Amino acid sequence: MINITCTTREGTSKGFVRRLRRAGSIPIVVYSKGQMAHIGTVSRAEFEAAMRSIRPGFLTTTMFLMKDEKGLERRVLVKEIQYKPTTYDIIHIDFFELEEGRKIEVKVPVEFDNATECVGVKLGGQLRHIMRHVKVRCMPAAIPSHFSVDVKDLGIRQTKRVRDITIPENVNCLAHADDVVVAVLK
Repeated sequence: MINITCTTREGTSKGFVRRLRRAGSIPIVVYSKGQMAHIGTVSRAEFEAAMRSIRPGFLTTTMFLMKDEKGLERRVLVKEIQYKPTTYDIIHIDFFELEEGRKIEVKVPVEFDNATECVGVKLGGQLRHIMRHVKVRCMPAAIPSHFSVDVKDLGIRQTKRVRDITIPENVNCLAHADDVVVAVLK
């Protein structure tokens, strides 16, 4: 879990938000089930430092502990990040709050183990990652950080499917069991 601090913002006008961005803040919205959305800001430097500590592709399962100026703490996941198209700077972040006792849907990244030792690749095939994430429904405490798929024994024209992934019992997979996760193509 990564700690970040947020401050409440009063203004919502375009000019006010631009001034916040110039001052080094990122506007955010925190959505909670059945409650009004919390509007605030986080420090650009703090959030970008947090992003550097997250492995590529693992943002969807990374929990943040967000603390505001009043001392209120919320466990949140990133729902969406908006980037400036020309510079790829973060211009807005949407979070959603995790509540104990309420299941959530999340995309869990899939890692492919032993790709360099894959039999099919050694025979001249190409390893194709068909699914990079698998959507699941579970309690916030049971969110897997990732799923591992061992591709060492895959030959040419062989595949691994969703049913071949080891999924914990307290996690409901929303993907179809016959969906192909990885394949070795000629």
